Amino acid sequence: MAPTSSSLCLLRLSALGDVTHVVPLVRTLQRGLPGTELHWIIDKVGQKLLDGLPGVVFHTYDKKTGLQGMRALRQSLPPGRFEALLQMQVAFRANVLSAFVPARRRIGYDKARSKDLHGLFINERIPDRPGIHVLDAMGSFCEPLGLKQTEVSWDLAVPQSAVEWAQAQWDNDGRPVLMISPCSSHVRRNWYADRYAAVANHAASRGWRVVLCGGRSELERNMSDAIQAQLQTPALDLVGKDTLKQLPALLARAALVMTPDSGPMHIANAMGAKVLGLHAASNPHRSGPYSDRRYCVDRYDDAARKYLGKPGAELKWGTKIEFDDVMELITVEDGIAAFERYVADSGR
Repeated sequence: MAPTSSSLCLLRLSALGDVTHVVPLVRTLQRGLPGTELHWIIDKVGQKLLDGLPGVVFHTYDKKTGLQGMRALRQSLPPGRFEALLQMQVAFRANVLSAFVPARRRIGYDKARSKDLHGLFINERIPDRPGIHVLDAMGSFCEPLGLKQTEVSWDLAVPQSAVEWAQAQWDNDGRPVLMISPCSSHVRRNWYADRYAAVANHAASRGWRVVLCGGRSELERNMSDAIQAQLQTPALDLVGKDTLKQLPALLARAALVMTPDSGPMHIANAMGAKVLGLHAASNPHRSGPYSDRRYCVDRYDDAARKYLGKPGAELKWGTKIEFDDVMELITVEDGIAAFERYVADSGR
């Protein structure tokens, strides 16, 4: 085998929010280790979002391809060994996939966050720091390399054509935009159509434009139709009309994005939009919008007490409370109050 090269390999396949959290780490590595080649093993959806990220070579893996796909991935990697593999996903499939990546140093999570035999596939661990945001945990992967993530920046690769598409969707008439991305891939994190509509109606009564966005799934189409049916003033419906490369540019046009814990939440945050996050199933201090959580609704503690019988502070960090109807704890009044906090702060 050829000698170890001055290159690093990152392994984080999904989901959209998590791969967005990795981008600041990429920036930290590029600043601290100039000239080092960066390779990233990612899934196809994440690659579509981040394609064009400067200085990164992407290698896609489709979980449907199993071991055959893992062998093919190995053949796509450069010859020799990486200086280090940053194994940032603890799921069993990702752990097995990591075994196909030749690297001298194999850096993974601390023991508290390890599962699915993660410890068997690594030879170094990041520091154990409970109580930190997911993005900061990802950022910790630079520390065994002698770096520290002290600056968080994204600069997502958004093509000019995507910006132009987003600009063409509505005229800039001075009205602030409330954009609603109503669905997470975890359905128990999703709020309810009538409650989204009530907040949207309130925003419209304050002179705001309301825009709906989302993917092409039946769930998202049905949710958006149900919201639209209860609006006093029709919203601009862009559900299923954008691509993953256009989504960041679209979210960046919003003054405020209302969404549950989801990929669009973190993409919006990365693009500088403020986020009205809806949290009961997940802890906003761990997985809410990283830059600014002032406009989040936080019913995580209430959910912990109701469904798990203890305060949220006593739960293991990262515990999800994805029970049926957990999002009923978030009221319309909670959503309107969060909206009004943004109005008061922004003067809009």
